[in-house]
Amino acid sequence: MVQSDHSDRARKSCGCIWSHINIDFARIFLLWFVIVFYALFGAAVFSALERPLELEAHCRWNRQLAEFVQDHQVPSEDLLELLGHYEKAIAAGIRMEARRPCWDFSGAFYFVATVASTI
Repeated sequence: MVQSDHSDRARKSCGCIWSHINIDFARIFLLWFVIVFYALFGAAVFSALERPLELEAHCRWNRQLAEFVQDHQVPSEDLLELLGHYEKAIAAGIRMEARRPCWDFSGAFYFVATVASTI
Protein backbone atom coordinates (compact mmCIF):
# COMPACT_ATOMS: atom_id res chain seq x y z
CA MET A 1 0.00 0.00 0.00
CA VAL A 2 2.86 2.36 0.78
CA GLN A 3 4.47 1.64 -2.55
CA SER A 4 1.21 2.25 -4.41
CA ASP A 5 0.73 5.60 -2.63
CA HIS A 6 4.28 6.64 -3.61
CA SER A 7 3.80 5.68 -7.27
CA ASP A 8 0.45 7.56 -7.43
CA ARG A 9 2.14 10.72 -6.15
CA ALA A 10 4.94 10.33 -8.69
CA ARG A 11 2.45 9.93 -11.53
CA LYS A 12 0.43 12.94 -10.45
CA SER A 13 3.46 15.17 -10.06
CA CYS A 14 4.88 14.01 -13.40
CA GLY A 15 1.58 14.73 -15.15
CA CYS A 16 1.43 18.15 -13.56
CA ILE A 17 4.91 19.01 -14.82
CA TRP A 18 4.09 17.86 -18.35
CA SER A 19 0.83 19.76 -18.37
CA HIS A 20 2.67 22.89 -17.18
CA ILE A 21 5.27 22.44 -19.93
CA ASN A 22 2.54 21.91 -22.54
CA ILE A 23 0.73 25.09 -21.44
CA ASP A 24 3.98 27.07 -21.61
CA PHE A 25 4.74 25.63 -25.04
CA ALA A 26 1.22 26.51 -26.22
CA ARG A 27 1.60 30.08 -24.95
CA ILE A 28 4.97 30.50 -26.64
CA PHE A 29 3.65 29.04 -29.88
CA LEU A 30 0.56 31.29 -29.74
CA LEU A 31 2.72 34.36 -29.09
CA TRP A 32 5.03 33.41 -31.96
CA PHE A 33 2.03 32.89 -34.24
CA VAL A 34 0.52 36.28 -33.30
CA ILE A 35 3.84 38.06 -33.93
CA VAL A 36 4.32 36.39 -37.32
CA PHE A 37 0.70 37.10 -38.31
CA TYR A 38 1.07 40.74 -37.19
CA ALA A 39 4.27 41.11 -39.24
CA LEU A 40 2.68 39.52 -42.33
CA PHE A 41 -0.42 41.70 -42.00
CA GLY A 42 1.73 44.82 -41.57
CA ALA A 43 3.81 43.92 -44.62
CA ALA A 44 0.66 43.44 -46.70
CA VAL A 45 -0.76 46.80 -45.59
CA PHE A 46 2.46 48.71 -46.21
CA SER A 47 2.95 47.01 -49.56
CA ALA A 48 -0.59 47.87 -50.64
CA LEU A 49 -0.19 51.50 -49.55
CA GLU A 50 3.35 52.22 -50.73
CA ARG A 51 3.86 50.13 -53.88
CA PRO A 52 1.55 52.17 -56.17
CA LEU A 53 3.25 55.41 -55.09
CA GLU A 54 6.66 53.88 -55.73
CA LEU A 55 5.63 52.76 -59.22
CA GLU A 56 4.21 56.20 -59.99
CA ALA A 57 7.41 57.91 -58.82
CA HIS A 58 9.49 55.50 -60.91
CA CYS A 59 7.44 56.23 -64.03
CA ARG A 60 7.70 59.97 -63.39
CA TRP A 61 11.50 59.67 -63.03
CA ASN A 62 11.79 57.70 -66.27
CA ARG A 63 9.73 60.35 -68.10
CA GLN A 64 11.97 63.12 -66.73
CA LEU A 65 15.09 61.26 -67.85
CA ALA A 66 13.66 60.73 -71.33
CA GLU A 67 12.70 64.42 -71.60
CA PHE A 68 16.14 65.53 -70.42
CA VAL A 69 17.91 63.27 -72.92
CA GLN A 70 15.69 64.54 -75.73
CA ASP A 71 15.92 68.24 -74.77
CA HIS A 72 19.70 68.31 -74.25
CA GLN A 73 20.80 65.78 -76.86
CA VAL A 74 22.79 63.78 -74.29
CA PRO A 75 23.29 60.04 -74.81
CA SER A 76 21.21 58.24 -72.18
CA GLU A 77 24.13 55.92 -71.29
CA ASP A 78 26.33 58.92 -70.44
CA LEU A 79 23.58 60.51 -68.36
CA LEU A 80 22.94 57.26 -66.46
CA GLU A 81 26.67 56.87 -65.81
CA LEU A 82 26.87 60.43 -64.46
CA LEU A 83 23.82 59.85 -62.26
CA GLY A 84 25.39 56.64 -60.95
CA HIS A 85 28.50 58.57 -59.92
CA TYR A 86 26.27 61.19 -58.31
CA GLU A 87 24.41 58.52 -56.30
CA LYS A 88 27.72 57.13 -55.04
CA ALA A 89 28.87 60.62 -54.04
CA ILE A 90 25.63 61.28 -52.16
CA ALA A 91 25.94 57.91 -50.38
CA ALA A 92 29.49 58.87 -49.35
CA GLY A 93 28.21 62.13 -47.85
CA ILE A 94 29.48 64.45 -50.58
CA ARG A 95 27.17 67.35 -51.42
CA MET A 96 27.23 69.95 -54.17
CA GLU A 97 27.28 72.92 -51.80
CA ALA A 98 30.37 73.70 -49.77
CA ARG A 99 29.96 72.99 -46.07
CA ARG A 100 31.89 71.56 -43.20
CA PRO A 101 32.88 67.88 -43.51
CA CYS A 102 30.61 65.30 -41.90
CA TRP A 103 33.45 63.40 -40.29
CA ASP A 104 35.26 66.12 -38.41
CA PHE A 105 35.78 65.50 -34.68
CA SER A 106 32.41 66.89 -33.57
CA GLY A 107 30.53 64.90 -36.24
CA ALA A 108 32.36 61.71 -35.29
CA PHE A 109 31.68 62.37 -31.58
CA TYR A 110 27.98 62.86 -32.31
CA PHE A 111 27.90 59.57 -34.25
CA VAL A 112 29.63 57.65 -31.45
CA ALA A 113 27.29 59.15 -28.83
CA THR A 114 24.26 58.21 -30.93
CA VAL A 115 25.45 54.61 -31.37
CA ALA A 116 26.38 54.25 -27.70
CA SER A 117 23.04 55.63 -26.49
CA THR A 118 21.13 53.37 -28.88
CA ILE A 119 22.89 50.23 -27.68
